[in-house]
Amino acid sequence: MSHFTLTALVPAAGVGRRMGSAVPKQYLRLAGKTVLEHTVERLLGHPAIGEVVVALSPDDEWFAELPLAADSRIRRAPGGRERADSVLNALEFVTDERVLVHDAARPCLAMSDLDALLMAAEQPQGAILACRVRDTMKRGDGRGAIHESVPRDELWHALTPQCFATAELRRALANALHKGLAVTDEASAMELAGFHPRLVEGRADNIKITRPEDLALAGFFLQQLKENNE
Repeated sequence: MSHFTLTALVPAAGVGRRMGSAVPKQYLRLAGKTVLEHTVERLLGHPAIGEVVVALSPDDEWFAELPLAADSRIRRAPGGRERADSVLNALEFVTDERVLVHDAARPCLAMSDLDALLMAAEQPQGAILACRVRDTMKRGDGRGAIHESVPRDELWHALTPQCFATAELRRALANALHKGLAVTDEASAMELAGFHPRLVEGRADNIKITRPEDLALAGFFLQQLKENNE
């Protein structure tokens, strides 16, 4: 178990176009609540997390209607054009030495994975949850055909949460954005700054809801977590 307390950031300003729904994917209904409610409640269910900062789009018209909006442990930050902008904005609300960042559309986080991540993140490089690549990997040629097979040795799927020193993450994101570098997660910004975050092998059921069929799968995984007291 981790010995520090920290704030969790949840960038939730995206629109989730691949879901093809009338509302952003974080507000879709799942097992009686929105995806975002499940995600935030998983985070607040861990004793090391005292507060959650949610980065919201200026056009967000759904969050204020949720019970989460009245929870004193939840703060709102302005969402940005890209994920990195949202996280950087949310970091302005963080005073803790370390910070956790988690996808709004990953509601199936197991407490055991979060325990393992927080333990690993106590070292200076930070840490992320990740899952080993199991399938044969192919690189396309840009025209719909296979260019080559890619060895999957030491290939990992990056998951969230990801945990880093607050000041270092703030600096890494600001520098990457200033230079116009592409950062698709917090670890990529830290890597560009010269860090080598620890890989913590997490559960494969920590899925990100991206497509319509993911909702039913997430509902099954949530039920399994509940039954196993995770």
